This record gives sequence, structure tokens and C-alpha cells, in this order.
Amino acid sequence: MIDYEMLKLIWWLLVGVLLIGFAIADGMDMGAAILMPFVGRNDAERRVVINTIAPHWDGNQVWLVTAGGAIFAAWPPVYATAFSGFYFAMLLVLLALFFRPVGFDYRSKIESPQWRTWWDRLIWFGSFVPTLVFGVAFGNLLQGVPFEVDSMMRASYAGTFFELLNPFAILCGLISVAMIVMHGGAWLMARADRVVAERSRVALQGGAIALVVLFMIAGAWVGQSGMGYVVTEIGDTSGAMNLLNKSVTHASWLAKYDNPLEWIAPLLGIAGALVAFALAGMKRGGLAFVASSLSMAGVIATAGLAMFPFIMPSSLQPAASLTLWDATSSAMTLTIMFWVALVMVPVILSYTLWCYIKMWRRITLEHISSNNHVLY
Repeated sequence: MIDYEMLKLIWWLLVGVLLIGFAIADGMDMGAAILMPFVGRNDAERRVVINTIAPHWDGNQVWLVTAGGAIFAAWPPVYATAFSGFYFAMLLVLLALFFRPVGFDYRSKIESPQWRTWWDRLIWFGSFVPTLVFGVAFGNLLQGVPFEVDSMMRASYAGTFFELLNPFAILCGLISVAMIVMHGGAWLMARADRVVAERSRVALQGGAIALVVLFMIAGAWVGQSGMGYVVTEIGDTSGAMNLLNKSVTHASWLAKYDNPLEWIAPLLGIAGALVAFALAGMKRGGLAFVASSLSMAGVIATAGLAMFPFIMPSSLQPAASLTLWDATSSAMTLTIMFWVALVMVPVILSYTLWCYIKMWRRITLEHISSNNHVLY
């Protein structure tokens, strides 16, 4: 039987895997949609972009739903505090995401340039805004979120929506956008018509360079500012949840990287982007997609490892920071979830991989014109 402390660590890893899976899978179609107005110069080329992601975009969003459900079940205080503190940001994301399925389904229903142009803009909005907001959210987590916890373990958020849009958070948002543009460009290189693929190659290379530069700036910013927290003492976490049963002080997140092995994540983030850049120059779209996926995994893992064991640090009351040790569900809940995940995650991954293999082909302008009334 797996003990309670090990279950907490396992679910920290599993939620991290879900977030990386969401970034890689849904980041592909969000990146393609962000690039659509720039790599598609006419309606047929924009339809090429949309139909490269048509078989997968709705399934990819399941990763977001699954990650949200896992956070709710594994870390209830994190779910409650994040969704109340970031309420307007979450509403903005949901509003933006609303336009994606509607836009994909309805843009080609009417033979009107104005109709299709407006839906293209809304699809772009529905892809760009969530990408930016997710990065901004990570930027605020790294700085610490302004919330407090009372003696009844009730969290209260003291910030505002516009305070989330601070310079460091916006930098992290731009990192997210650059990362997704790189990833979407790699996908379109491998799947789109040659003309669209060539324009996407340029976008991939621009996104890769922007990611490396912005990622290094963010790392220097964290190091120079001393941004971060560390748990100096923690009490018994085997009993009832007590978020105040620990001592927390300020310390740079970079101080966590005292083990050479921990530098694998940030180096993977940078090296993966540079390799994707080089492969794009050689017009190897499929391999560039793999490299961009590894780069994204490295960037996200860098933030997760730096914050360990914090999930949501508090800037107002550091001792109330939510960690994987004291903000988790019961041992029974984590155990049931673990066995369900052990069975279902391989099934879902296998089915997803099968779908990508079966539907892997290049979408050409000729294919669009010959299936004008069938495709998006």
C-alpha cells in the first residue's frame, strides 16, 4: 500500500504531467489558430490551417478539463483559492474559449468574406487570450498570490484583476505566447499545404528565438529580484488539514537549483527551442514538432521544480501558502484517484496516439477545394 506522503508526491507529478499534456496537445491547435491570420493569406489557406487541427482540437481541450478536475479532487484549497482569486481572469478565458468551437463550426457555413473574416478574428481571440492568461497566471504564482487564511481555513483573496497584469506576469504571458507560436508553427509545417508550411516555418523560428530570449530574461529577473519562498519548518501533515502548520520565508526560487540534475528542465526548454529552430531550417516539420514539445515540457517543468513543494504561495501571509503536503485531499481520495488514473491514463494516451497516427496527412489546397462543402 502506498503511504499518504508518497501519494501526495505522486499527484503533484501527475497534475504536472496533465498540465504539460494540455500545453503540448491544445497548444498545437491554439498556436495554429494564432498563426492563421498571418500564414493564411486567403480563405482557402485559412481553411487549410483550420482543417489541420479539425480532427483533434476538441479532444485536446479534454486535457484542460481533466487537469482542472484533478486539481479540484487532489488539492481542494488550491482549486477554491485560485478560482475565486483569479475569477475574472477565468471568466475571460472561458469567454475566449467559447468562440473556438462556434467559430470552427460556423465560419464556413456562409459564402461571405465578411462573415468568415469576423469568425477568423474570434477564433484568433479565443486562442490568443487563453494562451496569454495562462502564462500571466504562472507569473503571478511565481511572485506569490495575495490571499490570507483564517483560523477556519477559509481563504480570502485581496487582489484585483488588473493587479494580475504586472510586468513580470506579462513577461510570463509573452513566454507562453512565444512557446505556443513555436509549437503551432511546427504543427503547420508538418501538416499544412507547402505554401502555408513555409510561412509557418518562419513563424516557428521567430517563436523559438523569442522563447529562448524571454525565458532567459525571466530567469535573470527571478535571480536578481530574489523572488520566491521556502518552507523552513512544517508540522504534522498526517491529520486534519491545517494550512498554517508551517513556517515560510522569502528565498529565491533559483536557490532550489543546487543539484545539477535539476538544471535538465531549463536546459531542455532552451535546447528544445533551438533544435526546433534548426530543424525548421532543414524543413523537418515532424521532428521540429517533437523538439518544440520537449521545449514546452522543459519550460513548464522549470517552473514546477522551482516552486516545489509550493502550489500556490501567499504574498500576504506566507505561512498560509498552499503546498502539496498540506493542501491535499484525504488518503482515501488520493488512493482511489491513483488507481483510476493508473488504468485510464494509458488508455487515453493510447487512443489519442492512435487518432493522431490514423489522421496524420498533409492538408492541401486541392483537398480543400475538392471537399468544399464537407470540411470546416
